Amino acid sequence: MTDDRDDADSRLARIERLLRSGERELVPAWRRATRGETRWAVTAVMLAAIALQLVLPHRLTLLRPVWVLPVLEFALLLALVVGNPRRVEPRTRWLRWLGLLLIGVISLANGWSAARLVVDLLHGGGGQGGVPLLRAGAVIWFTNVIVFALWYWESDRGGPMARVRGERQYADFLFVQMQNPELAPADWEPEFLDYLYLSFTNATAFSPTDVMPLSRWSKMLMLLQSSVSLVTVALVVARAVNILK
Repeated sequence: MTDDRDDADSRLARIERLLRSGERELVPAWRRATRGETRWAVTAVMLAAIALQLVLPHRLTLLRPVWVLPVLEFALLLALVVGNPRRVEPRTRWLRWLGLLLIGVISLANGWSAARLVVDLLHGGGGQGGVPLLRAGAVIWFTNVIVFALWYWESDRGGPMARVRGERQYADFLFVQMQNPELAPADWEPEFLDYLYLSFTNATAFSPTDVMPLSRWSKMLMLLQSSVSLVTVALVVARAVNILK
């Protein structure tokens, strides 16, 4: 009698495991709890954004001397890497706030540089020649791409740490792999490089391409990025061409 009961319990446990594994296969990776993505890509891009600030002309920087802000940003990035060295995973709440603070500082610095450049252009300034002007505009434009990629990555479905837990089922951005899961591996989910691609295409096309914004805040954020990119490109290129002539 005991052996029969043990056998029945074993069969029941096996059935439950099969049901759980089947449910896991049906639910896509981007909608369930998974491992955090590796940190190398977002760390490398943040380092690039910090380095780009050192290339800007001194008149366009937020703080003086010019190395103060990059050093502060590097210290914040170093704290993030120490707290989560290999993967972006939910460990402590302060890591998320530290990441948001770092993105906010980079955004503020680049926004100040862009605004200062636009003001200079409107008042007939913009540097000693067309080439330095184009260089400054390119630095601000590329940093702007990185900044919005970070905001997209940090905000979609509550951010990377919330996505690891699978807390939110409704996405803010619709990637092609979500619509056509047969085109991607079963464990596919968006990572930072996907959001960097989204930011770059939005900055160049001034509109969504193959990634669609779903929530209102994502639409407004993409609208803001397109507007900043359009103004920067139009004013800088027009002024540079006029100088070069």
